[in-house]
Amino acid sequence: MINLTIAQIAEIVGGELADITPEQAARTRVTGTIEFDSRAVTPGGLFLALPGARSDGHDFAAAAVQAGAVAVLAARPVGVPAIVVRPGNAVGPIDAASGALEHDTDGSGAAVLAALARLAGAVAAELVAGGLTIIGVTGSSGKTSTKDLLAAVLAPLGEVVAPPGSFNNELGHPWTVLRATPETDYLILEMSARHPGNIAALAAIAPPSIAVVLNVGTAHLGEFGSREAIAATKSELPQAVPASGVVVLNADDPAVAAMADNTAARVVRVSRSPGADLWAGPVTLDELARPRFTLHAADRQVDVTLAVHGDHQVSNALCAAAVALECGASLPQVAAALAAAHPVSRHRMQVYTRADGVTIIDDAYNANPDSMAAGLKSLAWMSRQGGEARRSWAVLGEMAELGEDAITEHDRIGRLAVRLDVSRLIVVGTGRAMSAMHHGAVMEGSWGSESTMVPDADAALALLRAELRAPDVVLVKASNAAGLGALADALVNEDGTARG
Repeated sequence: MINLTIAQIAEIVGGELADITPEQAARTRVTGTIEFDSRAVTPGGLFLALPGARSDGHDFAAAAVQAGAVAVLAARPVGVPAIVVRPGNAVGPIDAASGALEHDTDGSGAAVLAALARLAGAVAAELVAGGLTIIGVTGSSGKTSTKDLLAAVLAPLGEVVAPPGSFNNELGHPWTVLRATPETDYLILEMSARHPGNIAALAAIAPPSIAVVLNVGTAHLGEFGSREAIAATKSELPQAVPASGVVVLNADDPAVAAMADNTAARVVRVSRSPGADLWAGPVTLDELARPRFTLHAADRQVDVTLAVHGDHQVSNALCAAAVALECGASLPQVAAALAAAHPVSRHRMQVYTRADGVTIIDDAYNANPDSMAAGLKSLAWMSRQGGEARRSWAVLGEMAELGEDAITEHDRIGRLAVRLDVSRLIVVGTGRAMSAMHHGAVMEGSWGSESTMVPDADAALALLRAELRAPDVVLVKASNAAGLGALADALVNEDGTARG
């Protein structure tokens, strides 16, 4: 939340006043939250008028003011008190081709987002001067899970602000910054990219003093063209950290480890092997694929049991632990916080067991080749635990933004499902990529109904309802655009008694 007058905000963003006098603007303060959904507006807030898929926020300006907003940040006058930033005259490091602006046809969204970035930058600078620590996180996969772990390990040390879900682009990033207050000790910012320069632009809004780079994979490969271009973009984050700061690198990824040469900051390396600044001893998994390991830091060590699921979470936890130690936490504090850090963000490796004994792995929010492989490995592990044979079901949708590699990568995932001995593969969708996944499974050795293509989530749900039985284990995973989150919700709530 901010506490600035409308006049001060207009000056910061370079906007003009509309439907409010300079005198009124000088004495009216924004004391609530800044929202882009008029239904979320609170008294004293500021409403962002942005273009969307089905509507334009400018059309809801009056409703936002009626709900309590004291002004609107807009690209044109809207008939209520507003700060107007004209398209074409935007200030701030915003890429108009970003995913946050896909419905911006006239430049109004770019203008408003650029103004939002300028405002967030001014507020962040003031809060940092007052003692705020900003932590930035990037990586091709695992950003949201790591962000949630960071929030958990830093909570015992002070007040933490972190984005909900995956608020990590040109809208969610400054929106999160403006949630911080003078009472906030740690601001965690998740940073994604669709183009080179995106992360540098986000880091310029609220420069981090601590940065975390998790991995370089093939997410958004269609946008970047090569893994090398992805690595160069991810390296924009450590380059943004000053010499007085700290960069935490996952040394198990060679592309990430090489980023030590791209920063003036002190580097802390984490690994699953000895020799790093922080490393995990032998990792074991329980029946729900929750990792256990010994965390080593210099001459100290502590046993850690994670509450999140999947072997891949070990690297995420190491990065979170490294940040917490840098911020003054003790090893026992870190271990206790990690043990209590259950999955928070929806549709990201959330595991539920229904009353009828069926286990659902809901990882439906996002997918790329690396995270899809991790999800399948977790499914295979869980299905093999216990004395009773358990059928495993992989309900998979499309991995988006893979460009020319989409066919190859979907084929590879279909083959991996067979190699991991997944009992049933349900391929959701009928496009070329999904056909490649199905045929990859068939060519690898699946036959009959082991791999089944269905046209949509409704058809997948009907099949599962007809054939699931205890103690089956089901993984639901796809890129968010595939819409399998609703399918996962339906499976989890089938009898209304699922437990996490």
